[in-house]
Amino acid sequence: MTSVTINRLATGVPGLDDVLGGGLPEYSFNLIAGPPGSGKTTLAHQMMFALATPQRPALYFTVLGEPPLKMLRYQQQFAYFDSAAINQSIRMINLSEETGAGDLDRVLQRIVEAMETHAPALVFVDSFRSVVLASGSAGTGHNQLQQFVQQLGMLMTSWQATTFLIGEYFTETGPNPIFTIADGLIWLRQSVERNSMVRKMEIMKMRGQPTLPGLHTFRIGESGIKVFAPARVSVDAIDNLPARDDVRLRMGVPRLDEMLGGGLPRGYSLLVAGPSGSGKSILAASFLAEGVRAGEAGVIAVFEQRPDHLRNRQLADLIAADQVGLVDTRAPDLSIDEIVLLILDEVRRRKASRVVVDSLSGFELAVAPTFRHDFRENLSRMVAALAAAGLTVLMTSELEDRYTDLRFSPYGTAFLTDAIIVQRYIEVESRLRRVMAVVKVRSSGHSDELREYTIDEGGLRIGGTLPEQEGLLGGRPTSKHPRVPSAAAGDDG
Repeated sequence: MTSVTINRLATGVPGLDDVLGGGLPEYSFNLIAGPPGSGKTTLAHQMMFALATPQRPALYFTVLGEPPLKMLRYQQQFAYFDSAAINQSIRMINLSEETGAGDLDRVLQRIVEAMETHAPALVFVDSFRSVVLASGSAGTGHNQLQQFVQQLGMLMTSWQATTFLIGEYFTETGPNPIFTIADGLIWLRQSVERNSMVRKMEIMKMRGQPTLPGLHTFRIGESGIKVFAPARVSVDAIDNLPARDDVRLRMGVPRLDEMLGGGLPRGYSLLVAGPSGSGKSILAASFLAEGVRAGEAGVIAVFEQRPDHLRNRQLADLIAADQVGLVDTRAPDLSIDEIVLLILDEVRRRKASRVVVDSLSGFELAVAPTFRHDFRENLSRMVAALAAAGLTVLMTSELEDRYTDLRFSPYGTAFLTDAIIVQRYIEVESRLRRVMAVVKVRSSGHSDELREYTIDEGGLRIGGTLPEQEGLLGGRPTSKHPRVPSAAAGDDG
């Protein structure tokens, strides 16, 4: 038996084709469902303007909702809107009169007449839920509604039209003929937690192709809807990136490469953990600057300070010269997938191979509250996505210096990274001093020394160990050879 090839249409919605498994099946019968305000009409219009052409025209039926003129007035605010397409490749038809009467036969007849007149390749019915409600108020039975849905589906299939029914549904449970008959079911959700609102999409059904399971966050902006699909951030290869190999990258801090066993292996993820003011951001800036000197572009995602307030002059100059790409989004209610996508887009633009996330503490505050509940899992996905892209990643993490508790990450995610550098404060002779150590470099030997370091205008300066002191990790070390006080002058015993 010869298999039939299903043509997939590019939806024109960034990220949606990845979630759908390669695009929208042509001639499919689809339902776009969700509560009011979740973006159903915006999604339908964005796909319509992307897909409709004079050779492949679209019909957009409006029912008891907004009249076409009012709907178009608001849709003109989006970048995808094309006024030249109206009444050329796109035609709007109002079915409110037929639907208001509650006569499903009249509704179907009007749709048939419009199909015969315009022969569309794309059909949208907004809102199909209004048809259902109107038929219910007119006393139409469940069987008649099911028959109407089946006839509509057969009609669209016979006309070889790709169809979208838009409806306000609050739950996907319970018997509903449209859920059964539809080839595709795209469910939009929005959740509010405190002052945060997050939109998510789920492809509950799409016949004939594998879709990405789960909920996928999306944002509505000036360009319309953008879906942040994990497929794009986890399996998409970045062009021209060197493969993970035995090459070690220089860190840009004298003596640190020696402590790491010869530098940081390319493709590794490094966590730099320490208290406030310990120099984590300075180390990160040196890492990027060293990459630029070696001909490797870098990208930094900043969550702690605004780029125009960067105190590190070296890093600010690299960003101003476009030698280091900057990800600094002030958009509210961010998701992990959105941030990773922003990083990878900047990596592609710069063809970068080094990435810094400064810091995980600020990162957690930047994401919407709903994503903080499983921040550890989301962080794991981000590290895996960046590693899959072949990037060498440095992340900083703020730690309270408790001394009695040697932790490397407040999220319990130290095992996710390939290497760890920890920075600490100690008190010696009533002075605050800094020490650092390389705790881990996966599959590699490294120094086990605690070395003192200082910070000056030139950055971090790593010194030697403190062999005369013991108990450094306790924060208040003691001398191994305490001085013996001499006898007071004139004391003859």
